[in-house]
Amino acid sequence: MTRTVYVNGDYLPETEASVSIFDRGFLFADAVYEVTSVLGGKLIDFDGHAVRLARSLGELGMDNPISKDELLAVHRELVRLNGIDEGLVYLQISRGAAADRDFVFPDPAEVKPTIVLFTQSKPGLASTVNPAKVISIEDIRWGRRDIKTVQLLYPSMGKMMAKAAGADDAWLVEDGYVTEGTSNNVYIVKDGKIITRALSKDILHGITRAAVLRFAEEAQMEIEERSFTIEEAQNADEAFFTSASAFVMPVVEVDGKALGDGTPGKVALRLREIYLDESLKKAV
Repeated sequence: MTRTVYVNGDYLPETEASVSIFDRGFLFADAVYEVTSVLGGKLIDFDGHAVRLARSLGELGMDNPISKDELLAVHRELVRLNGIDEGLVYLQISRGAAADRDFVFPDPAEVKPTIVLFTQSKPGLASTVNPAKVISIEDIRWGRRDIKTVQLLYPSMGKMMAKAAGADDAWLVEDGYVTEGTSNNVYIVKDGKIITRALSKDILHGITRAAVLRFAEEAQMEIEERSFTIEEAQNADEAFFTSASAFVMPVVEVDGKALGDGTPGKVALRLREIYLDESLKKAV
């Protein structure tokens, strides 16, 4: 079945959808994005994604072309039109397409943002647990990782480095400390304590991260927000990462060293269970 996608106010078959070759998202990665999970045909953590979207646009001085209510309506309509039970909705907003290529931002009064959404069907998204093996690589990304831009070339290269090494993902390391995964926030667990890097411009302010830490606190789990090294991770009892598409995923190996007994940790699995249960209650 041909997917229906959304481009600048229109619902179209994906085969008929297009944007200008002069769109700044294409030419300069001058765009932001969000990915919202769908479980049981409903949206998970939609409010958080909408708030972060507005923040990312504001940090780049871009106009928001769509209200939160309109955005929710578009998400729901795409889920309905494409019959998504479990999957994802991808949203991207660029600064738009000027008349020609120019490093200088176009006048927002003359050039409107481009907004694109599409769905991805992912049956088994909630029930599938794929424990991950990770490698470490140098973090050489730009300094504003708190803005969710489409500048994803290095994270993509990191995924390929991991694949070439027989692993599933890469953890990025800067000044001796882990920042985050290529597309996720990361955590270690030592003596029952959950340790994760504190929020700053160095990492993405994950929507799933915020929810998981809130649920962990409500479950009276101990949390310490600080940086940690790869060596600490290798000597941890367990580790995991969080993202909108993976929820809470156990990590069982770091740079070739198995964590604990090499199986998913109890804390990670319990947090995944809690996150899915609680998030489904609030899904829209």
